[in-house]
Amino acid sequence: MPRFSIIVPCFQVQGFLRECLDSVLGQSFRDIEVIAVDDCSPDGSGAILDEYAARDARVRVLHLPENAGLGRARNAGAERATGDFLFFLDSDDTLTPGALRAMADRLAETDDPDVLVFDYARTYWWGGTRRNALARVLAEAGGAGTFTAAERPEILDLLMVVWNKLYRRDFVDKHGFAFPPGYYEDTPWTFPVLLTADRIAALDRICLNYRQRRQGSILSTTSRKHFDIHDQYERVFAYLDDRPDLASWRPYLHRKAGEHCLDILAKPDRVPPADKAEFFRRTAELFAAHRPAGAPVPDGLRVLEGGYAAYALRRQAARARREAVRRARQVRRVAARRAKDGWGALHARRPQAEDLVLYSAFSHRGVLGDPAAVYRRAREIAPQLRGVWVVRDPERARRAGLLPPGTEYVVPGGPRFRELAARAAYFVNNVNWPDVPGKRPGSVHIQTHQGTPLKYMGADLLGKPGARHGVDVPGMLRRADRWDHSLVANRHSELVWERAYPCRFGSARTGSPRNDVLVGAAPDAGAAVRARLGVPADHTVVLYAPTRREYRRGGHVERFDPARLAADLGEGHTLVVRLHPSLAAGPARGLGLAELHRRGVLVDATDEPYVEDVLLAADVLVTDYSALMFDYANLDRPIVVHADDFDAYTASRGVYFDVRAEPPGHVARSYRELAWLLASGTWRDAESARLRAAFRARFCEFDDGWAAERVVRTLLLGERDWTPPASAPATARTAPGGGAQVPAQASGHDRLAPS
Repeated sequence: MPRFSIIVPCFQVQGFLRECLDSVLGQSFRDIEVIAVDDCSPDGSGAILDEYAARDARVRVLHLPENAGLGRARNAGAERATGDFLFFLDSDDTLTPGALRAMADRLAETDDPDVLVFDYARTYWWGGTRRNALARVLAEAGGAGTFTAAERPEILDLLMVVWNKLYRRDFVDKHGFAFPPGYYEDTPWTFPVLLTADRIAALDRICLNYRQRRQGSILSTTSRKHFDIHDQYERVFAYLDDRPDLASWRPYLHRKAGEHCLDILAKPDRVPPADKAEFFRRTAELFAAHRPAGAPVPDGLRVLEGGYAAYALRRQAARARREAVRRARQVRRVAARRAKDGWGALHARRPQAEDLVLYSAFSHRGVLGDPAAVYRRAREIAPQLRGVWVVRDPERARRAGLLPPGTEYVVPGGPRFRELAARAAYFVNNVNWPDVPGKRPGSVHIQTHQGTPLKYMGADLLGKPGARHGVDVPGMLRRADRWDHSLVANRHSELVWERAYPCRFGSARTGSPRNDVLVGAAPDAGAAVRARLGVPADHTVVLYAPTRREYRRGGHVERFDPARLAADLGEGHTLVVRLHPSLAAGPARGLGLAELHRRGVLVDATDEPYVEDVLLAADVLVTDYSALMFDYANLDRPIVVHADDFDAYTASRGVYFDVRAEPPGHVARSYRELAWLLASGTWRDAESARLRAAFRARFCEFDDGWAAERVVRTLLLGERDWTPPASAPATARTAPGGGAQVPAQASGHDRLAPS
């Protein structure tokens, strides 16, 4: 008996079917049966199913003699299922890598609940990806064991579809759940199932990509079939009538029915225009017939107590109000821009504040990166300088640990910001200053950058249309014209910045300030971070830090299943994953990291505020093309490059050198090679050390542990001839997260035993 019976109904999906089946059959979890139902499809879907069944014994094909519709096709598949759990997968959707394993693990963890609800992401025909907007519901429920809908009613706010859940087959058989004919067949299945289930579990992981087709979706077809929604809710209310114990849910379902029907009516591509009045009347009749005695009518549904003409007028008035709001907002923007220019000119006539340094990092996220290292050092050795941070969302920055207590800050765009921006003598940033007025004579702009560049930047992006999508390169260069000093850690960066930003700045060979804590780090420098992350003291820490891809909209491409890597590493190892900052809030976080972190399979360190802390905690870095490799090389600890898509990455983004030919350590061109390098111990052999030494000599040339102080003394205080005192330790610095001081090198946890 297989663990999962995956039922895939097929009708006119030949263009998507192979991708769907490949995503299922290629899963690492293999204890499945696939029951593919050819719903008398007129295209080549049936032949494709037969082809897959001939290749893989787990696939069984059922050819229906006539078209039965989606619901009945699902029923036909379910009748032949033998698995513990039923999974109804639409044939144009796909599973994410590792999804079935994550589901199986969660079922085992919760002792086989009646229903398992998991997360999904919408994937659009133009390449975009958007995570379920209510993912927080699964995150909150995922930390618990099992529950009922009454205990967590917010579970019913999720999309009421069949394909984002698993169902225990005995539970389905016991209650006789089945799909009715017609459109919206998920409605009379999902509500009864969830309200009846005694044990529901949640999985906070994106397991399915929900394809948003440009055309061809049944529900986006204009027809009278959308009237089926009324019959489907009649079935839901009939189920309640047969189950007095569920009577308390009637007000909720009454509201849902009204909202759902009005939503369908409001969409332009559903009900034919000539039938909209009839659809409204049928909705009003349904709403009145099932209204619970004495229940108040929600404000948004009172329109159903009137006629269609009043509804149409109300819709027209709402559109007019939205247009008025849009125009008023446009007028306010123009007025604000004029006021901003006037304020800037006013403050520019005031004396310059010679002691004022304005800091920003990563588009005003908080106290981060190289600017933060300069700021901290300036507070120690030049307290006469007033440092003010530009922070876009102070409350969010505080929650993330990016706005330490006592930090003076200003929010961009307001009068106070414009005053400081007009009068500051110094500007320190690692991105740019799009909101700052024109450069004032005598002010000094210091561009720290975000590390050593491997991928194309600035003007070099002009030849890479995909990479510069949404990037205003001419505008970027106009802002770069304000730079006076460009910080570099090596001659490679110096040459790249001069080419990528053909402006009038000078290169400052200071080193990277944020890397001061890495140069010569003590063996126990990462101990505090390890403890905070819950890593056992005797474990070897493998840090996996992938970068974003320009050849995939959204930037995330999962190169392998991190759970598999964590398992392959074996006992005595901890896998720490840190996503690129641009991916931190997108769907990538939902592809298993949150759930795997919760279960202790790996550590998700994406939200750790200071990347330097994470680097200090690691014994080996596994990355693809992330600039973190240049920073991590200062630790003189092993690096493994996973370059399985280098050609695609180079074609889309462009690189300044072939990291495979000049790597900081061994290079893996497939997951199999990567697993072997780590398991065999090759990652730390003599060749690895030789490659790392050459890489460090080239790219850590100016990093000596004094970069932040060098910037403060030479660029802010004007001590042009300053050099580090020969007698002082080169790296007497404190890590940003409060870690130990760092006067030595290497780590005591640099061994990966074969697993």
